[in-house]
Amino acid sequence: MKLRASRKELIDVAKGLKPADIYIKGGKVVNVYSGEYLEQNIAIYKDCIAYVGDSELSIGDNTQIIDAEEMYISPGFIESHAHPWVIYNPISVTEKVLPLGTTTTVNDNLFFYLHMGVQGLKELIKDSNLLPGHFLWLVRLVSQADYPGEKEWFHPENIRTLLDLDEVVGSAEITRWPLLYNGDPFVLDMIDYVKQIGKIADGHNAGCSYEKLNSIAASGINACHEAITAKEAYDRLRLGLWTVLRNSSLRPDLHEIIKLLTEGKVSTSRIIMTTDGPHPSFIDEEGFVDGLVRKAVQLGVPAIQAIQMVTINPATYLRLDEYIGGIAPGRQADILLLPNLSDFKPELVISKGQIVAKNGKLTTNLPVFNWEKYMVRKPFSISKSVLENRDLYRYPHQANNKHIPVAHFMSTVISKRVDTPLPSINGYADLSQHEDLIQAALIDREGNWVTRGILQNFAPKLDGMASTYNTTTELLTMGRDPNAMAIAAARVYEMGGGIAIVDGDKIVLEIPLPLTGMMTTSSSFDQATKYQNSFLNAMKERGYPFHDILYSLLFLTCDFLPGLRLIPHGLYEVKTDTILNPAGPLPSVRV
Repeated sequence: MKLRASRKELIDVAKGLKPADIYIKGGKVVNVYSGEYLEQNIAIYKDCIAYVGDSELSIGDNTQIIDAEEMYISPGFIESHAHPWVIYNPISVTEKVLPLGTTTTVNDNLFFYLHMGVQGLKELIKDSNLLPGHFLWLVRLVSQADYPGEKEWFHPENIRTLLDLDEVVGSAEITRWPLLYNGDPFVLDMIDYVKQIGKIADGHNAGCSYEKLNSIAASGINACHEAITAKEAYDRLRLGLWTVLRNSSLRPDLHEIIKLLTEGKVSTSRIIMTTDGPHPSFIDEEGFVDGLVRKAVQLGVPAIQAIQMVTINPATYLRLDEYIGGIAPGRQADILLLPNLSDFKPELVISKGQIVAKNGKLTTNLPVFNWEKYMVRKPFSISKSVLENRDLYRYPHQANNKHIPVAHFMSTVISKRVDTPLPSINGYADLSQHEDLIQAALIDREGNWVTRGILQNFAPKLDGMASTYNTTTELLTMGRDPNAMAIAAARVYEMGGGIAIVDGDKIVLEIPLPLTGMMTTSSSFDQATKYQNSFLNAMKERGYPFHDILYSLLFLTCDFLPGLRLIPHGLYEVKTDTILNPAGPLPSVRV
């Protein structure tokens, strides 16, 4: 991190030889280094803290004095595992979470990189420095689902170029953790490079047993946020991994995994907390990192430990503790004034020495990004007329009453294979006698392939839906009526990415997501919340039985969670590592 204040200037302010720009007086400093609450004053010069103590010598004629009487003065909160693409975008999520006290976010680059490539992403990373707060990055080594051309896109030279950037603190989670377990040469070489340049390697090891975690730890991974029980958290901690306790829209598990602390009484020095990319309304209702601290304290964690787990601990993990994570001379002035240690809602937020929010409202300007300048991939290279062909959405089925593998959804993201006999009419599966089944098709935006499947217990009253919001960002369609599916697909095509729902032949909901097919370009977080709520409500009206439709779509097209998946190579069974029905060709008319 680059500091605007020089070391000499900070020394002079600390001595009282130079006046501070801001002087915070009369509060209780939350000292995350010693675990104490200390009645001290703080002198800020430019973007840094110069002095912490009783002296008032650095107050000058033009020093802004902030009265913090009866306030707690905390370091700014750090989200070490953020996904700034859950309908919201980097600008709109900053608008929301900075006033809640999160002054640093460390962000996954996946969908940006898939659509921007090296040059476009480099430009975005550079421009993200214009955002208030610290907007840092983690770089993916592989995608979340293998696809044709992945190895070329994730070329070692490209990845190294991104890892070398100052704003990049390490490599991002490897959701396909069997690559690590099996010793994939490319992934291990990249992790070695991450270590050589002194950065961190994040992990994602969902469902990984203690025995297999040994191999994951040996691969060089530094952290894992995928524990969903206290035992799984113990496993990670005992094997030397930074253990990240999660509470998110998909996995609101903190009440269970916090038992690691409340009952196990383990040391918290290598424990962090994360929200792991919650959907917009979750942030509205539960908060962001402030919500993690609030909930941890409600569950019995001492306030000082809860704050340490979102300040000095993640800063140490990220190897940035000399710059952020605490209130001490020479650190960046990321400071919160908290009225109490129960709701953790800051009255004032200071970031990089500037007041950026008061009473929950942003007080600084947000930059305007020209998102199109970063893009190297067209929204669609397929012809719209191809998407209007209803046969594209039907499941090919030649033998009458032959069993077909169906993905039965057991939860938001977990499915199981149920072999179901179905009639065949004109070479396609007939679902008319099965009210609980819908068809699904994942269509390459360039028109090279289509993967088809059949879903159960998902949204049985859905005529047609199309979405580029999924882990591949290709066009995912589903429904009972191929004609409605075609209309929805054509509308998403016209929007350049997004979500559309069709009843009969009428479009009843459309959500434009032109930014990589995952995000609105609006700078308003409220707009993202409205989109998410309207989509979830519409799907529930059509029989969707779970709580997080965005993550259902996101992970239906991945290749690492149990059940059947629609991936670019075909209908995939994760447990047996088998393509049950290979992706097939479709009419390809270039525009």
